[in-house]
Amino acid sequence: MLVNSPDPVIDANLAIALNALLAEHSVTRAAARLHTSPAAMSRTLARLRRILQDPLLVRAGQTMVPTPRAQALRDEAAAVVRSLGALLSPGTGVDPAGLSSTFTLQAADLVGAALAPRLLQLAQQEAPGVSFRLRAEELEAGSALRDGRIDLEIGSIDHVDPETQVEELVSLRMVAAVRPGHHLTEEPLTPTRLAAAQHVAVSRRGRFTGPLDTALAQHNLQRRVSVVLPNHLAAMTLTARSDIVCLVPAALPGADPSPLTDDATALGLHLLDIPLALPPLTISMAWHPRHTADGAHHWLRNAIRRTLRTPRSPTTPSD
Repeated sequence: MLVNSPDPVIDANLAIALNALLAEHSVTRAAARLHTSPAAMSRTLARLRRILQDPLLVRAGQTMVPTPRAQALRDEAAAVVRSLGALLSPGTGVDPAGLSSTFTLQAADLVGAALAPRLLQLAQQEAPGVSFRLRAEELEAGSALRDGRIDLEIGSIDHVDPETQVEELVSLRMVAAVRPGHHLTEEPLTPTRLAAAQHVAVSRRGRFTGPLDTALAQHNLQRRVSVVLPNHLAAMTLTARSDIVCLVPAALPGADPSPLTDDATALGLHLLDIPLALPPLTISMAWHPRHTADGAHHWLRNAIRRTLRTPRSPTTPSD
């Protein structure tokens, strides 16, 4: 009966030591190069001699000289060490100009509309081989990130998944948007006047109520929601053409304008501060941890930060 011998154990440290010995022709100098002791390096040389069945370095007077086998191995050993260095180095050191990738992002329409032009401009400057596929909020993000159907989710991250990495990008507030000449622009906005106006609600699930209704209820007020639409761009377009009021995310007081307000501004909408305590809207990005050390994905996340964060927003990355 034949017995298969076990697979040989590959010791990368031996390759590194061999490269140092063949480069230095000295146990002492090779030990100093690898920050170890001459005794330890001498033991490593003895082990290499047994494995390769060659003395490798032999004494010639006061120096050591390589054997023919050692001379033949020198370039190969150096190449192996370089390959090991590339293999074990962090994956974030990628040249964006050399990327050729398509990233799939999932985001709400308003986030996607704010993101796309700035992200494309940044990619054209730094990574012209990169393209983007933006999807609406149609997939269960946790499983889609896990399965690789999307590379990054951007928006209000409301799912809790221990496998998902989440980084907050910016905090915003909600303001009331109305068309030019709307009667709400004629006097200071009060909770009573706001509740009396007609509203459009934005909900993918068709919900008529949200945080504004909770805040109004604390003042014994109730608004009338005339229509529910699935996305913000449609709601803002309706608002620009009617007396409907919609909610739009805007920068916190004292912060620079947010790109998420650009489309409301382009439609000519007036933005009114809401005189109620509403919870802030936090825009985050989420990804699967297998992408954390990937160089291309690292560039993508940094590009999203620079695109959505305003200069006064926190800029400390999570990776």
